[in-house]
Amino acid sequence: MRCQIRFLPSDRTLEIEVGEKTLLEATREVGLPIASACGENGACARCGLELIQGADTVEPETDREKRIKERNRIHPQLRLACRVHPSGNLTVRAPYW
Repeated sequence: MRCQIRFLPSDRTLEIEVGEKTLLEATREVGLPIASACGENGACARCGLELIQGADTVEPETDREKRIKERNRIHPQLRLACRVHPSGNLTVRAPYW
């Protein structure tokens, strides 16, 4: 099964196999800048993205992800791109694009 990820405001899109890669990897694949200082281990919380549409198609946020965001003062509505594996169509936006 495939899903499409749409990146705003650039309106770039990428189609991937469900579970194939993280949202962080997909963002890099379309050539958009995304911060990550922890080697994609979910510790730095720099890769926070806003899920505009399709948030119900990704796995729920874990307690660990919540703690990391709180510790790093990341807005609670953002999801860590390195922790999200798209399983349906998504539209996302980063605060700095």
